Amino acid sequence: MTKQLGFFIDVSKCTGCKTCQVACKDKNSLPVGMNFRRVTEASGGAWRQNKMNGTWKQDVYAYYLSVACNQCSDPACVKACPTGAHFKRAEDGLVLIDQSKCIGCGACYKACPYGAPQYDKNARKMYKCNGCEDRLAKGMLPVCVEACPQRAIEFGDIDELMRRHPGCEKHIAPLPDPAQTRPNLLVKAPRDARPVGDKSVRVYFPLKQ
Repeated sequence: MTKQLGFFIDVSKCTGCKTCQVACKDKNSLPVGMNFRRVTEASGGAWRQNKMNGTWKQDVYAYYLSVACNQCSDPACVKACPTGAHFKRAEDGLVLIDQSKCIGCGACYKACPYGAPQYDKNARKMYKCNGCEDRLAKGMLPVCVEACPQRAIEFGDIDELMRRHPGCEKHIAPLPDPAQTRPNLLVKAPRDARPVGDKSVRVYFPLKQ
């Protein structure tokens, strides 16, 4: 593989505006209920009273996380696809779908812990984020990157992103354990981020329905 493309998300900057989600949806002309990039919200904590002196203290937190296909190094969708429609492109590591082979069975969606593949009822096929491969071919960035008003999303060679953002390999809730698929996703966590697997986190707009 020549290189591996991936995403960096600065969760400490994300305001949950969903501009990235809307830009992606518009660029790909996606129908209602179908999104390649989704913004999920994690929150928790509460006010608690000190029984000794009656004072109150809170540990309330909330943060947003923008997620699409993470172009995994060990993609579950590729392994689950019965027709070989899903494949990992050798020159840049993008995980793509050959629509001529896709039968819309949904096995890829069931296997993907991020819920990235989406079913198109009209075409009866699966589609997902492809890193805006058409824009990349013209030397442009994915539309979600250019649309983000906070510049919270970056895209490029994952090795270069790791050099620019050291220490961002560790993921946070509500993301699944990265050991499952080795996603090419770096995350800069906000101050109150909870670790992967934290069951106390309340999740709105979950990655997988």
